[in-house]
Amino acid sequence: MKLRLCLLLVLGWLPSLLAQSRPASDDPSAALHRFFSEEWEYTLDQSPMTASTLGDRRANDRWDDLSLGAIEKRFAHNEAALRRLHDIDRARLSPADQLNYDLFEQDAQRELDGARFRGYLLALTPGAGFQLADEFGDALRFETVKDYEDWIGRLRRFGDPADQVIALLKEGVRARIVQPKVVMERVPKQIEKQLVSVPSESPFYRPFAHFPETIGDAERKRLQDDAQEAIREVVVPAYQRFHEFFTREYLPGCFDEVGAWQLPDGADYYAYLARSFTTTAMKPAEIHALGLSEVKRIRGEMEKAKTAAGFKGSLEEFFTFLRTDPKFFYTKPEDLLAAYRAQSRLIDPKLLRLFRTLPRLPYSIEPIPENSAPDTTTAFYRPPADDGSRPGTFFVNLYKPETRPKWEMMALALHESVPGHHFQIALAREQAALPEFRRHLETTAYVEGWGLYSESLGDELGLYDDPYAKFGQLTYEMWRAVRLVVDTGMHSMKWTREQALDFFRQNAPKTEQDIVNEVDRYISWPGQALAYKIGELKIKELRARAARELGAKFDVRAFHDVVLLSGALPLEILERRVDDWIKSQRQP
Repeated sequence: MKLRLCLLLVLGWLPSLLAQSRPASDDPSAALHRFFSEEWEYTLDQSPMTASTLGDRRANDRWDDLSLGAIEKRFAHNEAALRRLHDIDRARLSPADQLNYDLFEQDAQRELDGARFRGYLLALTPGAGFQLADEFGDALRFETVKDYEDWIGRLRRFGDPADQVIALLKEGVRARIVQPKVVMERVPKQIEKQLVSVPSESPFYRPFAHFPETIGDAERKRLQDDAQEAIREVVVPAYQRFHEFFTREYLPGCFDEVGAWQLPDGADYYAYLARSFTTTAMKPAEIHALGLSEVKRIRGEMEKAKTAAGFKGSLEEFFTFLRTDPKFFYTKPEDLLAAYRAQSRLIDPKLLRLFRTLPRLPYSIEPIPENSAPDTTTAFYRPPADDGSRPGTFFVNLYKPETRPKWEMMALALHESVPGHHFQIALAREQAALPEFRRHLETTAYVEGWGLYSESLGDELGLYDDPYAKFGQLTYEMWRAVRLVVDTGMHSMKWTREQALDFFRQNAPKTEQDIVNEVDRYISWPGQALAYKIGELKIKELRARAARELGAKFDVRAFHDVVLLSGALPLEILERRVDDWIKSQRQP
């Protein structure tokens, strides 16, 4: 899953923390929940973009403050908030509130632990960042005159985030905390798409192409004129400044080689990222070895699937066949999109076989915006708005449909929509009894581990109904195993980009377009790709343990409730929760 709050990725945001002191309450539970409530309000105040995407429109005309000063103040808030949390007597809390306490503490401490590495100076990637800020508008609703006026307000303030991101990147060049040049060379073309001579052709103008019927012609004309003026006078000049800085200063200052090992304290930083993204104590070398073991195991499964398909050549020849035979590809983007939407109608009716609790919030399937599609991955998911005004969205990449094989579509849909990210995230949002920060917690190993685990459920749901679809599922599982090897290889073991590409090509039949985009994603976002396989393996381990220990009492639908209905948990806490459930089920 890729959550596309364009500028928020700059900071790798964890919940912002409030620093004000308050006398301790005699009731620790009341004090804890007041603390959580105030922290959440502060988060929304500090991140108007988060608030907007959740459906809170109070600050819809503001961008997040990405200045160095604001970032430093947030870290200070974090430290003070932890002190305030520690004033609450954890021992007097209920088990449920002790878990809430622990999760907040762990999340805040993890952010503080990483502060010294200054990762926020790696302020954008080719897949997300300031150059793609227009995509943020796709997550908003435009229903009233004020909605449009707020967007115009943001356009008029666009110079602030432009200058703030330039300052972050400039400091990154000075501190040698920069991205590798090979991935950043994609960015100038993305910026150039924002340098329009006709304001109505700007991606930021998209909301003004359509209006609800409740807005009259005179208002429409006024709003369109104001939007075009803001784009012409503020947005385009901001991108001109950004383009000039990026091409003249930032890009020449980027690393010639790939890998986080080049950063100051790079080895420690990558080890920290590995711990953070996997929520384990695993070291990069251990993760690398696990990846190699999984690659070997999955290759064996691929050999079986190849035989089932009746293919007589080698596995490598089968890869070539799957990458190149025209029967595996659509030629028109609209046909590919229609096929994804038809596929969802096959999945939805089968879900009750394995799930007792289904989310109330719906999901939709939409194309990835054309501006970023050439440089981003095959698909991603965007969560729904809290107020129900926007469904969860499964975004699919329609760029070059001739490179998007049919045999990968089912596994991809199971991961990104249902029962994958949409089930997990929508159900978490619907747990009204949880504090807000838990309903929105994004523990990557859990979130992405659940998505990858969901792909494997296609067998039980009868959705891999031909050997090619099954091979697609194995390809996606192999893809995540390969990640463990190439991510640690590049960032810890000094592999070159070409070594990573070659290893990927040798072990998965994904197309060249996907392989290059994926490896470049790992280069620009170190550590994140480790979470998927490690999270999936833990969930499978816990399910196998529960089935073994409960025998005839094991109910997979109840197991899925246990995993899903507490929100995104660190893996060690998820394991504890499942073990407690197993004990409770054993009792007569």
